[in-house]
Amino acid sequence: MAASLKIRRDDEVVVISGKDRGKTGRVLRVEPKKQRVYVEGLNIVKRHQKPSALNPNAQAGVIEREGPIHISNVALVDPKDKKPTRVGIKREDGKRFRVARRSGQQID
Repeated sequence: MAASLKIRRDDEVVVISGKDRGKTGRVLRVEPKKQRVYVEGLNIVKRHQKPSALNPNAQAGVIEREGPIHISNVALVDPKDKKPTRVGIKREDGKRFRVARRSGQQID
């Protein structure tokens, strides 16, 4: 079983390592088992795709789309001051909340 990740879909993240360092974007998809995230407009990869007889609406040619980024290479953007922050967990009344370590503000 994969541990629950502290970064979720639709979170705003900043890349802290790699070719897209310093860029920010919204998380499109999370793969907990592989510990990867797909961030909108970042780590663009090109794939060559043939025309398909099964799906005539599918686009053929060179397709650009987002590639995976390891979870350790992104940091959540603090909602208060828009800077990278670590994520902590706070429990109140049996419920679990994510909090920004930088400002202490509740994320969700």
